[in-house]
Parts: sequence; structure tokens; C-alpha cells
Amino acid sequence: MTTSPVSDHESTAAPVEPHRVLVLNSGSSSVKYQLLDMRDRSRLASGLVERIGEETSRLVHTPLTGGAEPRERTGPIADHDEALKAAAEELAADGLGLDSPELAAIGHRVVHGGLRFSAPTVITDEVLTEIERLVPVAPLHNPANITGIRTAQALRPDLPQVAVFDTAFHTTMPEAAARYAIDVETADAHRIRRYGFHGTSHAYVSRKTAELLGKAPEEVNVIVLHLGNGASASAVAGGRCVETSMGLTPLEGLVMGTRSGDIDPAVTFHLKRVAGMSADEIDVLLNKKSGLVGLCGDNDMRVIRRRIDEGDERAALAFDIYIHRLKKYIGAYTAVLGRVDAVAFTAGVGENAAPVREAAIAGLEELGMAVDASLNSVRSPQPRLISPEYARVAVAVVPTDEELEIAEQTFALVSPGDADSPVHSDN
Repeated sequence: MTTSPVSDHESTAAPVEPHRVLVLNSGSSSVKYQLLDMRDRSRLASGLVERIGEETSRLVHTPLTGGAEPRERTGPIADHDEALKAAAEELAADGLGLDSPELAAIGHRVVHGGLRFSAPTVITDEVLTEIERLVPVAPLHNPANITGIRTAQALRPDLPQVAVFDTAFHTTMPEAAARYAIDVETADAHRIRRYGFHGTSHAYVSRKTAELLGKAPEEVNVIVLHLGNGASASAVAGGRCVETSMGLTPLEGLVMGTRSGDIDPAVTFHLKRVAGMSADEIDVLLNKKSGLVGLCGDNDMRVIRRRIDEGDERAALAFDIYIHRLKKYIGAYTAVLGRVDAVAFTAGVGENAAPVREAAIAGLEELGMAVDASLNSVRSPQPRLISPEYARVAVAVVPTDEELEIAEQTFALVSPGDADSPVHSDN
């Protein structure tokens, strides 16, 4: 692979083989970023720009080498272009500027790739047009992702820009799992089907769970439970997703921090007819005022558990509903897979809330699942088993790393000769 051309740099030194990847996650009013060295998969820096477009914008930049302290700047940041330029300035201050010949590519998290994108993809005008065509099925996410891509392209037009799609890992679902039982012509005309999300996390965690068991991903069936403020489950058979809980949008499935998850569709008709609510008001209700926050007023599991310990009945009911839905999906996905080798908990709640893991598995002994209380109580950043030795199904805690997954998929695509990369681009 040749070195990327870099403006304003003339040097007679030997060419530098590009080995860094910048990962960008552009939200509607924020940009998260990480710079990774793909020679050893180490982090060089990370940062967050939030409240873009407001007077109270904030950038927090954290150098991850040399022991430097995080730096913060506040004040208005007008748009994503200004936000990314500010991030680039912080990186440059650490000697990690975007003009470096060591930068191999920029990897972008793109939430919705539809059916066309089943693997990481170098962004061209045609690819960007297709991502734009998907805006109607991802109106809250894809526009922000597109803005981040265009801004990065303007800063480094010579550099490969790679889209890594949240939906890609789930494109292996069979039609029986992906189709809704509605009129086929209507569904196809409006791209209505189950796409699934959190795909980079489900891909990473299912693969790491297989490693934890000392097996190849192709040999293992895993139920992955990605439990954060957004939450999703997947059934992964031999490294391929065969079912997932989120659907056309991230609203379907598990009870989440502010989202309802599964609900009778007729509830929306009822609210329109009886409560006089508009489509937009119902959208806000189900996405932002439901789930745990709708049930008890809090979406922080730590706060909910503290309220339960204090005897709060609303918090206890919210927790019970959350766990009941989890158990339903574990049971359903056990049936879908036929044989389950492991259940893996991940993301903020899954990795840190021992009571959630204990309650979700309690009573599933007939399915071969159990949790060892002492192992479950251990806090560690490392993948680990929390099931007793006698359990037929391993129960694991596997910290997710979506940024590393995006970086690895990006680097594997632009550096196909990188033998150390574990990424399989047919995900």
C-alpha cells in the first residue's frame, strides 16, 4: 500500500506505511472520535464534541499516551465542520494531526445501510447517494452520519473514507426472520423489514465470546445481549446473525432506557383516536418518554437499583418488566438457535449491572444456564465467564468495543495485506 499524499509536507525521509485509523461517530449534535494505531490496536487519543450548534458547546479531548491530562474547551461550535476542525486541532497539539502520513483511513459509523451494504464500504459519491436514500428509514441517524462524512472528506479528500454500518452484521438474517407479515408489495415499496442495529457490537462480542471459549466463531452459537440505554439482543449461529431484536428502527425489541421496545402497534392508533396525539407526539412518547424512564422516571440502572433497595415499588416494577422482556428473548433465541453455547452480556448495563445478569438468568436452569454469584460480583474490564463449571451453557461478560471493531473493519478494507487483522469483511 502506498503512502497517502499529504499536503504541505515535503520530506526526503523514507515513506511511512500508514497504520492509523481515525474513527468518527457523528450524531445530530455531537461527534465522538478515536484515533487508533492498528499495529497493536492501541488508542492514541479520544474525544467528544457535544451540543454542536449551541452556545454551550463542549469539547473534551483525551490523549491516551504519554500520561497527558484531558483537555476541555467550551463555547459555541456552530456545526459539524467546525467541530471536526476543533478535534483536528486537538489531535495536532498531540502530534497526531490529520495531515499525518501515518493516517491510513477514516472510519465512519453509519447507522443504516439497508440491504445493499453488508460489509464495510469505501465511500464514493454513489455510496453516499445510497446512504442518503436511506434517510427515510433512519431520519434521526443517517443525516448526521452523512454530515460527518462530508466534513471529513473536505478535510482529507485524498484519504480513504470507509462506512461501517450498524445494520451490516444483521443482513445474514433469513427472510423468515427479517420479513414482517404485512402486504409484500407495500413492504418492498417502502423498504419495510427488520434490519437490526448495534451490529458492530454484536459482531465484536460474538467473536470475542468464541475466543473466550477457545473456539472459532464458526463453531459457536451465541446469544448476545447488548444492554445500554439502547438495548438489543441477537442470535448468532456460527458467526452469522440469524435473528435480532431491533427492527425497521431501533425502537423494537427489549425494554430500553427511554424506548418502549415491543408494543402492540394498535397502541399508536388508540393514542391518535382517543388521546388526540399526533404521529410526532407518539414518536416522542415511544422513543424518548417510555422504557425505564416512562415506567419509573429514571433510566440509570444504578439509580433504579438504589431506589429498589430503598423500597421504591415503581422502580421495582420497572426492573421486573425489564427482566421479563430479557428472559423472553433469551428463551426465544434458544429456540431459534436450537443449541446455545453461550449467553454474552455487554454494553454499559450488561457489563456493570450484576443484579441484571443474575435476574435475567435466574430460573433458566432447565435451559442449561446459571450464574455463579461470586464470579458475577467481580468487576473487570476483561472478558470473563460468570457461570459455574457445571452449567451446560456458558454465561459471559464481554466488554464491547465498537470503535475498535470499526477501526479493524476499516483497516482491513484499505490494507488487505494486513495479516494480523481478524476482520472478515463478509460480515
